[in-house]
Amino acid sequence: MSASVTGAQAPLIEVRASPLHGLGVFAAQRIPRGTRVIEYRGERVSHAEADRRYVHKDAGDNHTFLFIVDERTVIDAGVDGNEARFVNHSCEPNCESVIENQRVYIDAIRTIEPGEELTYDYQIKREADDPPDIDAIFACRCGVQGCRGSMLWPPPRAPRSRSQGRRSRRR
Repeated sequence: MSASVTGAQAPLIEVRASPLHGLGVFAAQRIPRGTRVIEYRGERVSHAEADRRYVHKDAGDNHTFLFIVDERTVIDAGVDGNEARFVNHSCEPNCESVIENQRVYIDAIRTIEPGEELTYDYQIKREADDPPDIDAIFACRCGVQGCRGSMLWPPPRAPRSRSQGRRSRRR
């Protein structure tokens, strides 16, 4: 699968097997910083409908193509979705998701070289009723040196050791 900014140009991206997870999106050509790479598309549904669709899913399965647009709307790229649904998570991404006018885009935040996998930080919101093993369910496998170990946001709190000294203010 491939996509291009305009139909007449060579493909900008291609989907293929990823070392991070399942399928991934890779640069088919150099993508300059600031490029709007692709729109995240799919069926637009309510949060209640998104929950209904996944209610029978195993609690340990974190794989969905849901993207929260706002308090009313979720995009389910599992229905009528495009290549954007295969952009994987990284704690040190080369793209970011941008919501504008109820639409979601994936934009390059640095220049991406041909063959490089496109990633963005999912920053999946933690919820008060998350199970204790939620970080294991949403474990990150990006492998970068600064990996926080989770696709959830905010990052898990590191256990404090006695040698840490004074408390610091949260920022």
